[in-house]
Amino acid sequence: MGVIWWLSGQPRTPGPPLAHPLDWAAHFLAYLALGFTLGRATGRPGAAWVVAAWFGALDEIHQAFVPPREAGVQDWLFDAAGAWLGARLATSRVPAPLEAPGVHVT
Repeated sequence: MGVIWWLSGQPRTPGPPLAHPLDWAAHFLAYLALGFTLGRATGRPGAAWVVAAWFGALDEIHQAFVPPREAGVQDWLFDAAGAWLGARLATSRVPAPLEAPGVHVT
């Protein structure tokens, strides 16, 4: 969360800004990582997603005050989607391998 906050507080980097859809991909991947981390930490995908989505909304408001950055609902939607997938991936269970009859895996 600290890294995302710091990055969003920076004025644009030298060179042209990321064009859509690359900008949206960056939002999605950053929040996928955040959602995954929160999901692993809590073990609760719903709670992880809610925290990450709220943080994404707060971060978009934060960007509105950093010239020349701007806040956007579409950016937040990609934040929320990435966080949802990350939280789900972090908390998904891998099924146990199937055992053949009479064979026990230890």
